[in-house]
Amino acid sequence: MSNIEQGTPKLEIRDSILDIRPDGVRMPYSLSLSEWLIAGLLAAALFVLVPKFWSGLERFEPGPDYRLPYQLSSDYWLFNRYCRWACSDYEALVVGDSVVWGHYVSQDGTLSHYLNELAGQEQFANLGVDGIHPIALEGLLRYYARDISGKTVLLHFNPLWISSQKHDLQSDKEFQFNHPKLVPQFLPRIPCYKASYSERIGTVVQRHVAFLGWASHLKQAYFDNLDMPRWTLEHPYANPLKAITLEIPLALPPVDRAAPGTGLGAKREFQWVELETSLQWQSFRRSIALLRARGNMVFVLAGPFNEHMMTDENIKAYRKMQDEIKLWLHQNNVAYFMPDVLPSRLYVDASHPIGEGYAMLAKQILEDHSFKTVFSLRRNGDAP
Repeated sequence: MSNIEQGTPKLEIRDSILDIRPDGVRMPYSLSLSEWLIAGLLAAALFVLVPKFWSGLERFEPGPDYRLPYQLSSDYWLFNRYCRWACSDYEALVVGDSVVWGHYVSQDGTLSHYLNELAGQEQFANLGVDGIHPIALEGLLRYYARDISGKTVLLHFNPLWISSQKHDLQSDKEFQFNHPKLVPQFLPRIPCYKASYSERIGTVVQRHVAFLGWASHLKQAYFDNLDMPRWTLEHPYANPLKAITLEIPLALPPVDRAAPGTGLGAKREFQWVELETSLQWQSFRRSIALLRARGNMVFVLAGPFNEHMMTDENIKAYRKMQDEIKLWLHQNNVAYFMPDVLPSRLYVDASHPIGEGYAMLAKQILEDHSFKTVFSLRRNGDAP
């Protein structure tokens, strides 16, 4: 006679995950406390191990003159991986926005390339990220560049980011800006950043959970930055598994190489923001402090900027701002180099040189006394 016929309250052998009540109604089987604990531990193990396993599976061979691919500028998981590799292979790191990255030049035309070429050996890694303003850069260094420790860091400051209230992110009107997931989500407040609280909380969580960063990496590297439902709609006959090639895209320039002297349009009046109130300048200062706290020697490259685009009065305001930057760096014992403006024919726009401009700038940096001193201290193992 079966258990049911005997009137027992529960089946001895469960049918899948269903129990049967005395009245014959099937009920979902609920996990016990120990089973929930085991399931939680397995999920946590997957969250931790999958990104590490993927790093060994996915082909990633940076090599000389490597830079983060333009189309993966927001792939901070990949940046973290590249940063770890660069810190293990290079003595110095060049950190900054598209000027460092080399927006209008190929990989062998960047600032870091010419620094290595003139130095006669591979010493400088290109950790530039296209479009990364100082507020976002602080977030990148804080959450995704913890490996930068005990290095020489050439930190670039682009005056473009304080050339207007909008560039400084002080505008109250919402607008799209670069790298919103790197800016402070709550404090200090960014007036033009209007993301919902749920979006902000999700961003904060992603910064600390490697699995979520890895999932974002997959979406950006292999699925055109689309979620799976949308990707399958746009590729109805494609196999998602075949899209995962395990090869990182090449770091090609985002646009064609620009012709020399194309940054010589009409004169402009840049609305320079006061340093005392500038959000971008405050973040840049915090980035210096953060890098120093991690035992790095920081050398600031301030500029160059295309002064050929400015009116005479605008240049006077720019000089005043430069003097204030110099004063702060000097008072805080930060080594720096503020190069003279490059010839007009070497600019593409307000801040980007062509390859020849980068070569000239690299030569000036290597010949600068402060820079030589910083490198000498690091090589001798002296404290900053």
